[in-house]
Parts: sequence; structure tokens; C-alpha cells
Amino acid sequence: MSKSKLSYWKNHPGSAILRLLVWFSAIITVAVMAFLVGFILIKGVGNLTPDLFALEYNSDNASLMPALINTLIITLLSLVIAVPFGIFAAVFLVEYAKRGNKFMDVIKLVKVIRLTTETLQGIPSIIFGLFGLLFFSTALHWGYSLLAGAMTLVIMILPLIIRTTEEALMGVPDAYREASLGLGAGKLRTVFKVVLPSAIPGILSGVVLATGRIVGETAALIYTAGSVAKVPSNLMGSGRTLAVHMYVLSSEGLYMDQAYATAVILLIFVLVLNWVSGFCAKHLSKATNGQ
Repeated sequence: MSKSKLSYWKNHPGSAILRLLVWFSAIITVAVMAFLVGFILIKGVGNLTPDLFALEYNSDNASLMPALINTLIITLLSLVIAVPFGIFAAVFLVEYAKRGNKFMDVIKLVKVIRLTTETLQGIPSIIFGLFGLLFFSTALHWGYSLLAGAMTLVIMILPLIIRTTEEALMGVPDAYREASLGLGAGKLRTVFKVVLPSAIPGILSGVVLATGRIVGETAALIYTAGSVAKVPSNLMGSGRTLAVHMYVLSSEGLYMDQAYATAVILLIFVLVLNWVSGFCAKHLSKATNGQ
């Protein structure tokens, strides 16, 4: 360490302490993550057998393939519904309901929307599951179904998508908007041709976080989608996801090896999803900047 740095730390001991705390926190975080990933891989990789990928589940193979297919169906259905609503709500909050709006009713509506999204983000998933059971499964007579589970997850991830998209839109420089409007483009064209393409990386980050919550959700889906170990013939049928499948296997205590193997597949699924989203965000950013 140079003399200038050493004298700086002596004169500012608080900065040295904070620096050590930051490094210590980072090391602890990385160590915990490495331990969890390593533990899952050590316990689960050796239990990945061809029987786990059979198309039909039975007591002999404890196949995870039906749960994997159900996970993909619920994830896609939830994102198809939640992402457009979340993006459009964020566009309204950032682009059309700014401070200084002469309509006070709009300003009050914005406060209500933001309060609602922040409140929904803090509600435990079990509460969403009970709501989905009472409303979608019972009141709407959907029963235990993939559709009821997907709609419950839509309510869960919508606040997350709205907030992340809102932050991504606010991160776009105002110069982009002013340049587009100055060239004669309208407000709507500016939003969809300039602002949204520039905010795509941040929006995709929110979608990835939402997908991770969908994939790892159990409490809400047990009450709405059910735990039947098969792929239903339609969206009104019951079926379990990978997370529910792993929970059921571990709770029974008879298929712990298969539960660890399911955890490995979940981990791989999330890693692949993160890689694909990062790849898409990188190329979309290049395409946007190259225009």
C-alpha cells in the first residue's frame, strides 16, 4: 500500500471501516451463494436419471417432466398477461402522469397506483394463494387449475414489473424525448420508438426477476393450481410446477434424492433464463444504439 493511501486511511478511519464492511459483506454473500449452489449440485447431480424425465409420473420414477411442462405453461401464460399490463402502467406513470399535470385527479390516481404496487410487493405469497383460492378457484368456479394459478401469479408479479419498468423508463435521458419531439414525432411515437427501446435492458431485468418468482413459487400455487402430477389436457386442469413437485417430494420424505435432482433442474432453468435475457438485452441494446 502506498504512503498516500496509508495516510488517507489514518486520517479517515471511518472510510476504512466502511470499506472493510463492504468487502466483508460481499465475501459473505458470495460464500453463501457458492455454498448453496454447491450443496444442491453435490446432492442432486448424481440423482439425475433417465427415469426422472419420463413423460408420465408414477411412484416408481417420480418423474419431474410433467412438472417441468406445467412450469413452462404457467410461466409463459403469466408473463403474457402481466408484462403488457405492467409496461403500459409504467408508461402511464412516467410519461403521462408527471408532476405538474393540471388534472389533480390524475395526480391522486398516480399516488393510489404507487401505494398499491408498493403494498402488494410486501404481501406474503400465502395471502395471494388464499385470495386466488377464494376468487379464481371458488368464486369464478375455476377450481384447481393452471389458469387460476397463472392469474394469481399475475397479481403477484405485476407490482414488480411496474416498478422495474418505471425505474428503467426514468433512466432514459430526457434529451432523447426532447430530440424526438423536436423532430416532429408525437408523444406516442416517442414512447414506443425512442423511450421503450432504450429501456429494454431494464425492462428485461424486471421480467427476469418476475420469472424467477414464478418458477420458485409454491404457496400460492398449492392453493390454486393444485399438486396433481400430470400435464392437464387444458388450462382448466390441475397440475404441479417444479417448485411444488420438489416440495411434495421432500414433504413425503420418500423421494429426497429426486427432490435434490429437481432442485438442480430448477437451478439450471433459472441460469439459462438469466443467460438468455442477458443475451437478448445486449443485442437489443446494440441494435437500438446502432439505429
